[in-house]
Amino acid sequence: MFRGLLGKKLGMTGMFAADGRHLPVTVIELGPCVVTQVKTEAADGYNALQIGFGDKKKSRANKPLIGHMGKSGDRLFSHLKEVAVKNPEEYSVGQVLTLDTFKVGDFVEVTGTSKGRGFSGVMKRHGFHGGRATHGSKSKRVPGSIGCSAWPARVIKGKKMPGHYGVDRKTVKNLEIVDIRPDENLMMIKGAVPGSKSGLITVSLSKYAF
Repeated sequence: MFRGLLGKKLGMTGMFAADGRHLPVTVIELGPCVVTQVKTEAADGYNALQIGFGDKKKSRANKPLIGHMGKSGDRLFSHLKEVAVKNPEEYSVGQVLTLDTFKVGDFVEVTGTSKGRGFSGVMKRHGFHGGRATHGSKSKRVPGSIGCSAWPARVIKGKKMPGHYGVDRKTVKNLEIVDIRPDENLMMIKGAVPGSKSGLITVSLSKYAF
């Protein structure tokens, strides 16, 4: 069993469960991914598959990449990623991996890059409630005092302050698969996943499924 397939987040919508509940779901275009390299413990020191996802123009790839990806077929991939496997000898270069390995009801882990929000204040970045908004207040969105008086007379390391927010690698665990459409390479997962629309994500079976 390989862990992880590359996909693209298409957005969110809603679905009705069999018991009539309305569920918020994220629609993901998962795969198909192509095995571009098989790594073994004997040759590389560990067992893994290198898989490719998404198309890339030949004019945007250099000769080493064209030669490397050419071993798996005539496609060039915009994204390459390694996924761990227990038995790499069961796979071959050029093999196509699809979402058939998943089934409805499985719990998965989804990894993606969170939305970039630039330089943000403490209310947006850390959820501060802010100061009072009436009676002439001039400190509605400011962080407030950050010092420590005479001792230790410095700002403690790790203090929550304004700064760069987003564009972090995030993983959400134990999300349930509510629908799979193999003919369209689509998977519906209950809840939200990191990233913006068209963002690259990785979906793998959860280690600690309920």
